[in-house]
Amino acid sequence: QPLFNTLLFLTNLLGGSFGFSIVIFTLIIRGLLIPLTLPSLKSAQKMKSLKPELDKLKGIHGKDKQKLQLAQLALYKQHGINPAAGCLPNLVQLAILIAMYSVFMDFLSQNGTTASINLNFLWLNLAHPDPFYILPALAGLSQLVLSLMLAPAIEHHPEKTKAKTEDMQEMAETMQQQMLFIMPVMTAGLALSFPSGLALYWLITTIFSVVQQYFVSGWGGLVRYYNLAQKYVRKSR
Repeated sequence: QPLFNTLLFLTNLLGGSFGFSIVIFTLIIRGLLIPLTLPSLKSAQKMKSLKPELDKLKGIHGKDKQKLQLAQLALYKQHGINPAAGCLPNLVQLAILIAMYSVFMDFLSQNGTTASINLNFLWLNLAHPDPFYILPALAGLSQLVLSLMLAPAIEHHPEKTKAKTEDMQEMAETMQQQMLFIMPVMTAGLALSFPSGLALYWLITTIFSVVQQYFVSGWGGLVRYYNLAQKYVRKSR
């Protein structure tokens, strides 16, 4: 209810446009989360830069998983890195997404209070899925750009050791590679069935994340995929 009332307040402030209120509301929320998300992004960037040193530790400690973990934690502490720094911002964003889902499903789709709200925004009715599939496509595309930016800019092939499968960072990177293309497809698929107001919120928050990530790490792994695309185009000619 407080979330819905905030959106209504912004709607009245913006001349009755519920769509613009979602955009402004999303930017306000993401702006408030910057003190949480920015340190976690910088921490993740530092962890990527420590990759060669982490690989050396694996070679030194080999099968001794306990010593390897202690050495990794010491390295993180030395560089002021908290491996769990990204959990809190993600949990907060997930909570807001669930709340937004409740707003659109319970209030917009069922309550009669929406009769006085203008739900039309561009080509959309914000209480219903996008009939032209434009918003789901944009949501999936923006998520793909963000996923590629988060990927390593240079492909790295560390020396294989028995400790590798037990290393938390290696597991996280493996999962990241697997989610590189799965996440955009999931995002587009969910946006197809969700009310377009929720899909609009997800699109704006992803675009915000892309801009924020650019100021932290530049284009990141997107550069590598851009170069690969250029090579492919040259060969095809």
